[in-house]
Amino acid sequence: MKNEAKNTIILHVDGMTCNNCASGIKKHLENNLIEDVTVNFSLGEVSCSINNKTRKDVATIIEAIGYKVKTSNDSDNKFSKVEILFYTSLLFTIPLFSHMFLDDSNILHKPFIQLILCIPVYIIGIFYFGKSAFGSLKIGVPNMDVLIFIGSSAAFFYSIYGWWFYYGTDKVNDFLFFETTATIITLVLLGNLMEKKAVKQTTTAIKELSEIQNIIAKKIEGEKIIEVKFQDIKLGDILIINSGDIIPIDGQVIWGNCTVDESMITGESLPITKNIKSKVTGGTILSHGSIKIKVMNVGKETILSQIIELVKNSQKNQPKIQKIGDKVSSIFIPIVLSISFGTFIITHFFFNIPTDEAFFRSIAVLVISCPCAMGLATPTAIMVGIGRAAKNGILIKGGQTLEKIADIKNIAFDKTGTITTGNFKINDFKIINGDAKEIKNIVYNIEKHSSHPIANSLINELAEYSKDIIINNVNEENGLGISGDYNGHTYFIGKDISNNKYDVYIKKDNNLIATINLQDEIKEGTKKIIQELKNDGYSTILISGDRKEKCEKIIKILSFNSIFSEQLPKNKLEKIEELNNENAIMMLGDGINDAPALAKATLGVSLGNASQIAIQSSEIILLNNNNLKQLPKALKIGKHTLLTIKQNLFWAFSYNIIAIPMACLGLIEPMSAALFMAFSDVVVIGNSIRLKFKNIF
Repeated sequence: MKNEAKNTIILHVDGMTCNNCASGIKKHLENNLIEDVTVNFSLGEVSCSINNKTRKDVATIIEAIGYKVKTSNDSDNKFSKVEILFYTSLLFTIPLFSHMFLDDSNILHKPFIQLILCIPVYIIGIFYFGKSAFGSLKIGVPNMDVLIFIGSSAAFFYSIYGWWFYYGTDKVNDFLFFETTATIITLVLLGNLMEKKAVKQTTTAIKELSEIQNIIAKKIEGEKIIEVKFQDIKLGDILIINSGDIIPIDGQVIWGNCTVDESMITGESLPITKNIKSKVTGGTILSHGSIKIKVMNVGKETILSQIIELVKNSQKNQPKIQKIGDKVSSIFIPIVLSISFGTFIITHFFFNIPTDEAFFRSIAVLVISCPCAMGLATPTAIMVGIGRAAKNGILIKGGQTLEKIADIKNIAFDKTGTITTGNFKINDFKIINGDAKEIKNIVYNIEKHSSHPIANSLINELAEYSKDIIINNVNEENGLGISGDYNGHTYFIGKDISNNKYDVYIKKDNNLIATINLQDEIKEGTKKIIQELKNDGYSTILISGDRKEKCEKIIKILSFNSIFSEQLPKNKLEKIEELNNENAIMMLGDGINDAPALAKATLGVSLGNASQIAIQSSEIILLNNNNLKQLPKALKIGKHTLLTIKQNLFWAFSYNIIAIPMACLGLIEPMSAALFMAFSDVVVIGNSIRLKFKNIF
């Protein structure tokens, strides 16, 4: 049976405040048979696959549990919903709260006036917290709003009860806590507002990258130059770009030459020279010169769009450490409700604490508890860490990858195209049998079908023999070579397993007709990088399919801890598996033959110009192909992100472990509890934001 193509949609959802909300939406959608659900509370995005349902159906399911799905018709207001609600609440809460500092004869002391001032704030609480709390209870994933709503409601109805039964007596003021209800709601709204603004800071990398795409390109149409938006650029369009312009999209230079600042994409600070046939990347800046380019990729196929998508999807594969916070968050609300109820029973009935004080201790427990801090600890740090990596030309596929980095002890490198430039020069082309020009032309036309660095170099070196001929039955064997049929004969270009005297053997119907020896250069700065890794405690390993003699020359220059030469893809895979059993290992490679080893390693790392299969097999992609400077940066970003997550979780757990007992003992009143709770999330997010500016390189 043919599989139906999955239709993926993205919805923008308002009202998510932490990972608990995201978990609730995810569970609710999955219960309604929606597949491939990913919820990113930082961006307020929900993506999922739909087959039998429409976009409107999914929106209805989400809105049924108290969230708002934005539409294209929704305009961006100057003030967000939470801001409007906060300022409205504040307007009524200030006079209500101020009665505590005024003479008893003041009108604000009258119960009816306090009720009138409190009702608008409590309605806001019902609308904002109550709706969300009810929706979360409906799907069995209670969120923090349950605690806030119960706490504020308890104070409100306790005050109504006191006013009703003790109106006109001296006791009535002992039961009026309308200001507590209003202050709890207002302070928590303040916390949510601060949290919302802080969370936005964790996603600035996406915003900054996305803004680059909001530019106008100059398109050549006949003899005219017209201006077009990014989304209107089409494949094959010819664009003109002048000095100082941002290159709008990926393309190939067809006229002119220039220097390009690629630091935003690759992290490389020095400008790169571009000539005809050079490729340019959207989002980079043309420093000097003028060029015309032919558009090669559009929309989601551009490198910049893929970077943005990777950062957006950073929370897709959660690290194990996040599951600790998520697990505690899932059982946190019932535990807090039990502690709150237990606080009232124990303090009132066993320690003879007055009813009102015992009651407000139990409210303080509800209000001060904060499961959100645990839910925010990991995803905010991951978003910042992956965003910082992206701005340094390092693409990291998800939070789990960052966690794995901390476990790495060994780093294995492929040789050709990874630690060497992959730009080979032919030292010796020896013809054994046949016409030199014809053999070189056949080599050129067969190697055109390969993306291996040696193939690319042979094509460049033999460009003068580039007469087109038809090659049939082309077949490339990973780590061995490539073959093809021409003029009734089968030609093979590659290794000879039984004889490794030469780099490349050329055979015609299994008969040797020529040999090639090549010379490769080591990438700039590689010696320094290898030494830096060793100083940081990593064991460095060279695993190459190249001859032993060539690998031994490399190790004299780069001083790897160990080398394994003449390794076929199968051997590389076995070696990585063996090393992985000893210690977590990272593998760097760029060719088709490296793909199995990249997939088998604890962490696979490929370069930006690697083969597509190598990139797909990797969890980290270094976009700078000229050197390995990004590798130590990737390792440091990973380690510091994990450290930030641990710090966040430590704060979140410590806060609740200390704050809840203090509330039980009556050391914190409900209004102070609301203030402390409001700031607990901000502390966690603030620590994550610190990672963005932290000096770690």
